[in-house]
Amino acid sequence: MLLDTHLHLIYRDRLDYPWLSDVEALNQDSRFGAYTRNAGRLGIEGCLHMEVDVAEQLIEDETRMIEELMAEPDSLLRGAISSCRPESAGFPAFLERAASNPNVKGLRRVLHVVPDETSTTATFRDNIKSMAGTGLTFDLCVFPRQHGLALELVDHCPDVQFVLDHCGVPDVAAQSFDPWRAGIKALAERPNVAAKISGVIAYGDPDTWTLEDIRPYVDETVEAFGTDRIVWGSDSPVCNLGGGLAIWVAATHNLTAGWSEDERNALYRINACRLWQL
Repeated sequence: MLLDTHLHLIYRDRLDYPWLSDVEALNQDSRFGAYTRNAGRLGIEGCLHMEVDVAEQLIEDETRMIEELMAEPDSLLRGAISSCRPESAGFPAFLERAASNPNVKGLRRVLHVVPDETSTTATFRDNIKSMAGTGLTFDLCVFPRQHGLALELVDHCPDVQFVLDHCGVPDVAAQSFDPWRAGIKALAERPNVAAKISGVIAYGDPDTWTLEDIRPYVDETVEAFGTDRIVWGSDSPVCNLGGGLAIWVAATHNLTAGWSEDERNALYRINACRLWQL
């Protein structure tokens, strides 16, 4: 059974997603009912919602929507990773509200959609540092060229738990391995960083990628972080760009076929349960 730590839900009738109009393939609803049906067929036993970069004024509305879905009978949802704006002077008050909400398990600010200097300011870094002791994680979503910036942020916040999304976003289509590998190894040296095995099928050539195209990136991430510091995520519906949820679940089982039962269980669910107290 899998615990999905990276589910995106899109409800365009309730929330505003400014970026969606630029990504035609994803500019459609992705609702919880459809995901739940697929999850039941694929062995997904629970999930965390990952923020979808809604309009800033609707960030907490997104969390409230997820809480409504959590309250449905037999809901698979276990919590939410909320969007945030650490570059904002209003972050401390936002953090206080998020930390007091047991349904919020972590925060994320996607860094490859903002100028690189956003994460280098004292305001941003000190605000992330203030997450220490809250029990909330911070997801790092960065391109390989930004691994150094992520490393600087992690080093500034040694008492904050970070989660590196999507194996560090490798360029699978171009089979670009270095400097991605160097960044992964450096981030893995920091004990307060875990890695999420997710997203990689969306980075391959959508028409031609094979299991052997993505295997080196997954294997390298696992080798760097170890099987005790990795979690699994679907990145649904973004995974549709590389074939879809069922394809990614099948690829995951194939990629881990040679692992021990304990190693598979750690990736599939145990590490996530420990990291987010699920």
